[in-house]
Amino acid sequence: MKKALIVGIDNYQSSPLSGCVNDANAIADTLKTNGDESPNFDVKLTTSPNTDVTRSSLREAIENLFSSEPNMALLYFSGHGFIKSTGGYLVTTDASRYDEGVSMDEILNIANQSNAKNKVIILDCCHSGALGSPSMTNNNLAQLSEGLSVLTASRDSESAIEVNGSGVFTSLVVDALKGGAADLRGNITPGSLYAYVDEALGAWDQRPIFKTNVSNFASLRNVPPKVP
Repeated sequence: MKKALIVGIDNYQSSPLSGCVNDANAIADTLKTNGDESPNFDVKLTTSPNTDVTRSSLREAIENLFSSEPNMALLYFSGHGFIKSTGGYLVTTDASRYDEGVSMDEILNIANQSNAKNKVIILDCCHSGALGSPSMTNNNLAQLSEGLSVLTASRDSESAIEVNGSGVFTSLVVDALKGGAADLRGNITPGSLYAYVDEALGAWDQRPIFKTNVSNFASLRNVPPKVP
């Protein structure tokens, strides 16, 4: 069993976005099935303005995702990211000046403690590279537990670009999942996903970040093989 929590937030009071819900819907639609339409991920999709994505609701949803023991647990977030001296944050709809959202350190800790065999975190937000960065953690020793892979849209110091109602990073991720990053057998893994996005983003200012602690990559999605 493979489970995914897909989150997209456009509805911010101070600085609304326009492409995050579109991105979340595209990721969810792609992950639900493989290329042959067979079932793939059991997807929970949460978007704002359809619903408020508060600190407590996002934290609870992430805990629920990683508390189960599927073969793979995947978290995708598209929205605002924020960074300060205490680390990076996924900004929620109830964010305030003194409580920006859910800490990336907290998310990493939840994923690290999960018994899921494979864990994947994909973030399309500004400063997303702060997740798992040693310089952003209190003990300066950021570590990923076995089976965890993290793919982010940008470095911790960079913004994530949005063009024509979609994040540049997520558009490439969707292309990769639809077959652009498939190997000869049709498997698309976190590693091949990163390689595809990194090469395609060569002309852009933002740089994707990939961190992993796996011995063998599990497949995120399968498409018809290039070689019969």
